[in-house]
Parts: sequence; C-alpha cells; structure tokens
Amino acid sequence: MADFQRVAVLGAGVMGTGIACHLANAGIPSLLYDIVPPDGQGSRTALAERAIGAAAKDKRTPPLFRPSDAALITPCNYDDHAELLASCDWIVEVVVERLDIKRKVYAWVASNRSPDSIVSSNTSGIKLADMAADMSPEMRRNFLVTHFFNPVRYMRLLEIVVGDDTDPAVADKVAQFCDHTLGKGIVWAKDTPNFVANRFGIYGMASVFRHMRETGLTVEQVDAIFGQAMARPKSAVFRTADVVGLDTLKHVFTNLYEYTEGDDEREIFQLPEAVDQLLAAGRSGQKSKTGEGFYKKVKQDGKSVILSVDLATMEYTPAEKVRYPSTGAARKAGKTGGPAAAVAAAVQGDDDAAKAAWRVTADTLIYTAKRIPEVADDVVNVDRAMRWGFGWDLGPFEAWDAIGVGESVARMQAEGRTVPSWVTDMLEGGRTSFYDRDGSGVPTYWKQTGGADAVPHPDGQLFLRDVVAQGGEIEKNGGAGLLDLGDDVLCLEFRNGTALNALNQDIIKMYHRALDLLDAGPWQALVVGNQHARAFSAGADLQGIGMAIHMKAWDQLDQQIKTLQDLVMRAKYSPRPVVTTPHGMVLGGGCEVAMHSAMAVATAETYMGLVEAGMGLLPGAGGCKELVIRYLGDVPQDIDYDPNPFVQKAFERIGNARPAAGAGQCRDWGFLRPGDRVSMNIDRQLFDAKQAALGLAVSGYVPPAKRTVKLPGPTGAAAIELFLYQMQEGGHITAHDAVVGKQIARVLSGGDIPWGTVRTEQDLLDLEREAFLSLAGEAKTQERIMHFATTGKILRN
Repeated sequence: MADFQRVAVLGAGVMGTGIACHLANAGIPSLLYDIVPPDGQGSRTALAERAIGAAAKDKRTPPLFRPSDAALITPCNYDDHAELLASCDWIVEVVVERLDIKRKVYAWVASNRSPDSIVSSNTSGIKLADMAADMSPEMRRNFLVTHFFNPVRYMRLLEIVVGDDTDPAVADKVAQFCDHTLGKGIVWAKDTPNFVANRFGIYGMASVFRHMRETGLTVEQVDAIFGQAMARPKSAVFRTADVVGLDTLKHVFTNLYEYTEGDDEREIFQLPEAVDQLLAAGRSGQKSKTGEGFYKKVKQDGKSVILSVDLATMEYTPAEKVRYPSTGAARKAGKTGGPAAAVAAAVQGDDDAAKAAWRVTADTLIYTAKRIPEVADDVVNVDRAMRWGFGWDLGPFEAWDAIGVGESVARMQAEGRTVPSWVTDMLEGGRTSFYDRDGSGVPTYWKQTGGADAVPHPDGQLFLRDVVAQGGEIEKNGGAGLLDLGDDVLCLEFRNGTALNALNQDIIKMYHRALDLLDAGPWQALVVGNQHARAFSAGADLQGIGMAIHMKAWDQLDQQIKTLQDLVMRAKYSPRPVVTTPHGMVLGGGCEVAMHSAMAVATAETYMGLVEAGMGLLPGAGGCKELVIRYLGDVPQDIDYDPNPFVQKAFERIGNARPAAGAGQCRDWGFLRPGDRVSMNIDRQLFDAKQAALGLAVSGYVPPAKRTVKLPGPTGAAAIELFLYQMQEGGHITAHDAVVGKQIARVLSGGDIPWGTVRTEQDLLDLEREAFLSLAGEAKTQERIMHFATTGKILRN
C-alpha cells in the first residue's frame, strides 16, 4: 500500500535521516534536504550526503535494512533543488525545534510545493496551531504533525496530531500509509505539550527524581526497580536517559514546564538540578565525547567497569549490584505469569523498592487519568503510546488493571490521594477494570465519559488472543493450540512462551495433528505462528536434547531428530499450503520450521539463522539441506557447474552461527525466498499470512517437486577444511569449532561421493542426522550445551 510515490524530508539530522532511511526500507524514494554547507567544504549537498553515508555504514543500530537501500535517498539542498519539491506528494519537516526556523521553512515549502501535497512536522512538542498560523487555508488543510520516535526503524510509535483545519481524509491517508507501508503503530494525540508518550514518560521520570530526593535512592537502585522488574526495558530510567541524551532530556523538561501553565502539577517539570550539573560538565550521556552521563564505562585492570554518578556529590563510584526481595519476586512472577504478574508483585512488597515502585506508579496513574481527554481521547491511545514509544510491556491503564483497580484506588485514597472521578465512577458502576471482554469475547475499554466501547483496531489486524476468547480454539496441549481463523484456514499457535517457543514435544505433536486435520479437510490451508513479543521460535528443545545426551540415549535422540525432519518435510510438501510467520528470533530449529513451508510471511524485524554451531552442533532438522538446496536447487542439472562457491557460501551462513538481521538480509542470505512476503507492521502479519494462504489455496495450489542437487563430495569439503585449518592456526576459532565445521562441510558437500553426484533431500537429511549425533557425543559439545543451559551464554571452548 504505497499511497506516496516520493517523499521529501527536510533536515538531514538524526531524525530526518532516520525517516528517509525507513522510507527506503519500505521501497519509497525520498529527497533528503539540508542547507548548503556554510564552510564551503565538499559539495553543495555535502550535509545530506554525509548523513546518508553514515547511515549506510552504521552497524551498531542500522537504520537501513540493507546498506544498498540508501540508493533510494537523493541528497538535496534548499537552494539548488527547490523545484524538485513539487515532485513530492508528502513533505516531512524535521528541522531544529525553533518556531521561527520552522516558519521560514514552511514559507519555502509554500513557494515550491505542488498544490494538495501533504505537509507534516516531526516536532516533538511545538503546537501545531503555532506552526500553521501563517499558512494558507489550502496548506493548513494539508498540514498535520507526524511525530516519529528515534530510532525510526525500530520504534513503532507514530503520534499523529491534527489541527482544526486539517482535512480528516489527509490524516487518514497518512495514518494508513504509515501503518501499512512503514509498519508504525498509530496514536492519535491532541495538540498539547509533548503530546502523549513524552508527556507521561517524562512525568514518570520527574516523579522518580522527586522520590529519590525524599528517599535517597541511588541511580542504580532506581534502574533496578523501574526496569525489567516493572515489565519495562532493562535500560529503565537513567540508562535510557544516557542513550537519549541529557540535552534532549533537558529540552523536553523545559518545553513541558514552559507550556503547561494550566497543569496543577507543573512544578514537577522543573529540570532536575542533577541534569543541569551533568550538562554543565559536558556529561550529556552516550553521545558525549567521553560517553559520560548518569553512568560511564572505564577500564580497570584491563576490564570494563561501569560507574554511576552519586547525585549528592556528582562524583562517579562503582555501580553496585542491587538486589531487593520485591524486585526478585517481580522477576520470578513475570517469568511464569507475564508482565501483569510482574507489575502486581513489584508494588506489593514492603521493602524500599516496592515502596518506591508504588509511589511512582500511583503518581503516574493518577496524573495520566487526570489528563484524559486533554492529552488523548482514551486509555487505548495512552497505553499504546507508552508501549510503542517507551517500550513498556504494559501501558499505564493495563498496569492499573494488573495491580487491581479497586484495591489500588482504596490504597490511594487511604494515603490521601485524589483519584479522578471517572475512575471511581467506573468502580461504583460495577466495572472493575479498564479493559474487559463483552459476552461475545470482543475486547472493550472503559471511556472517560462513561460506558464501554470496543477496543479499536485498523482493518487487517488479527490477534490470536481474540480468536481464542471468541471460541475459535479447537484443541490445545501444554505447548501449542489449534485455532480456526475462519474461511477454512487453520492456525497452529506455539505457546511455549517462557522458553521462547522452543520446539518441545507438545509443539511437535500438535504440528503433526494440524497436518492430519489439514489432510482430512475441510481446511484449505494452515498458518503456523504465534504472537510472542520476542520469538517465533528460538530453536529446538535444548533441555530435552541435553537430557538425552546425558543419559546416552542415542537411539532416542536419533528418533527425536528423525521425527522433526519428517515433520518439516511433511509441511513443505503438504498437498495443501502451509504458511509460516517468522518474526523476532527465528533461530536453529525455529528457522528450519519457518523455511519448510509453501510460503513464509515474515515481519520486517525478523532475526533468522541456523546458529547451532555455537552449541557445538549443526542444523539437524533440514537446515543444512534446505539452505544448500536453495542455493543450488534451481540450477539445471544438465549444466556443468562448479557447486563449490554455493556450498562455501552455505557453510559461511551456518558456520558463523550468526542470524540475518532483518527481513532484507534474511532474503539476501536465503532464509527467505524471493516469493516470501514481508509485513512491515507486526500486527498485520497473521492477517497477511491468512490472506496469502487463502490465495495459494484458491489458485489451485500444487506442492513443489522434490529437489535434487549436484554436490562436490570430499573435494568440496577439503577446501572448507583448509579454510578451517587457517582460521584455527590464526587463533580465530577453537579446535572444537574446527571439528564442528568439518561436519557441516561434509553434510553440505554431500558426504563421501564422487564429484558431481546428484543427492536427494533425504540423502542430506540422513547426513545431517548422522553428523548431529556424532557431534552430540563430543565432550566439548556437551560442555557448551551445559554452559548455555546454566548461564544463557555461548561457550567457545
């Protein structure tokens, strides 16, 4: 859905470049404008050129799916390329946050844009009404705020703000494009200071500072309390501030204080003294020259040591390892009961951490409730803003439900706090939570004006929890479920979420059951997937494999591998289409499952790879076979070709044990095929997969023919073994890495065969299984598996 053919981005700073890069990720060409360099250094488009070049080289947080996508961004300057602006149907202003400068830019835009082109600002806090004041009526109709969050590729949130004159059709067009094509989660914000996410996120941070002054909590204690224990990012409060930059933090605090004159809690937005002191000393966070902020990293005795600032003295001291009973209980509860259980546990204890968690949470919940509908119309937009913009697992009102609205309101009132009347009215009316389901299982939310309404979702989004709630579950076991998606499409949902959907026996049994039902009819197609936040599947059941190895149950392990091989081959050659939905982590066995399908519908942020070599093993469920067949299987066998370059490239992908980062690289590396699809918006993935499955089914789907390949045999393996010898001699790999590599090379080369022998898929599967069992018997492989099981870290022994 590409409603915009060409976009102009005005401003080649971090945000402007990030927006242009993400447009390129979606295949949309853009013009990236900046001023002519005042120093006369380089070309007249040097500022935009440098920004594009830096983005293409960024390997830490790449803004582009592929460096080559930068070719879709054209560097421009305002003086020489003004006439090109008329070729753009959307113009995004991303210049410095000064109203006078923005107005100058809009005057230039007005002189050069085509009529009815859409103009938007990426401002993070300047009022739309002030920016639009000097615009013509036609331009005001086409003007709105589109506030992206940084880094643009990775942050889902897009806040859209419309003015009194904005044409609703314009806002809807932008929202649909950014949802479908750019994969953004849309939050409709009001024209108020800093909109939704920053307003409430900064309020929560300000509340933390207030309670730190009262309780004496340290920087690292606060981060221990308000990070993963509260179902929020590990970076919590102060590590996040260092990443964002204390200069940015100061700007948001200052903007809020200046423009919230009618806010009864305005004084909380006074910039904390510690932030000013750090900035005065040049300590602006990770982007400062020294990397100093609330934390800094130093070398001591050859090791990296993290120091934190003492807010009383402003001196750095070694960061302490913080442990509280309540945070430990919260993390434990979260592992079994999810984010809701974690948040509930975090505020229930009686230690200092639980008291701080409760005070800040109570402050934030009440403040947020008071600002509806001033800042946003409803709890849904607020919760989505905080989840998508700040990375919270639960938004404020979802967290309030988790804590228990009735119990927490009673506690607040007992402490002398004033709870907004619409919340107490809800309780008095018999509703005990902001979110619930009606009698048909439809999710609802409580409106500030009273009464419940259905939670809004754009068309084309499908959520498995809603399918289950509305009676669509057919069967289930401890690791998976079968669901009816409608239109005779069956869904296999992985539910081994606490283990990142590792392929345990329950999942494998339910997959076979799904294929049995698919074969029997009336089902037309099968979709395989889940909506786990982090992983489609992070691999095979390593615990089960480790147990079999420990018991030396080799026949049992052989059968387990054979069962999984048979399963993926059955899915690949099913007479009715099987569509997989890789997203997040898709590793090892999970990658093998995803690859064996009629089609994969991946998300943009899919991290897919055959990483078993890190465990001292190799892909045993068809991964080696499938990758080499994808590289070689389409070459006509009457051509006399050299298979070695293809085999060596497959070895590189498997031997490095490194996943492809993003759908673009997954396609480049062969984990996704040219015909596989990508959903930019993860909330659309299952709907897109269902439509893809139906499309295959109604078009008369016929499974592919079995594949064969010509392989080089021992001479091909020898070339890889020479490479491994050189790597080991150079100290780049261990002796056991070389052992593993030789087994991978043997499988990919086809085993002990003459050069050019044709091998079937089953031949390669048998070689995989033989090599897997051989490596499983190695003591150093067993050490790797045990180390990972106990520490979660890779051992390279």
